[in-house]
Amino acid sequence: MCRSIKTLFNFEPPATEEEIRAASLQFVRKLSGFNSPSRANQAAFERAVDEVAASARTLVASLVTNAEPRNREEEAARARARSAERFGGAH
Repeated sequence: MCRSIKTLFNFEPPATEEEIRAASLQFVRKLSGFNSPSRANQAAFERAVDEVAASARTLVASLVTNAEPRNREEEAARARARSAERFGGAH
């Protein structure tokens, strides 16, 4: 899985529209191989991002869990610690 696509389910507060859109954009970039599509592919690229975001919203809203919601700050701290361990503190 692309490391820049983050888990969006079971956070308090819930994932924002911006987070869903950013994850969808990263997913479409990964699938298409385009960081920035050409003009000829722009409409298809944007449509795909919109469709993935809609599906992601539906998925996240439909999932259920008995687990306690995750804390964004704690998850961010864990990610920084993993990055420091992996890259020697450079990130």
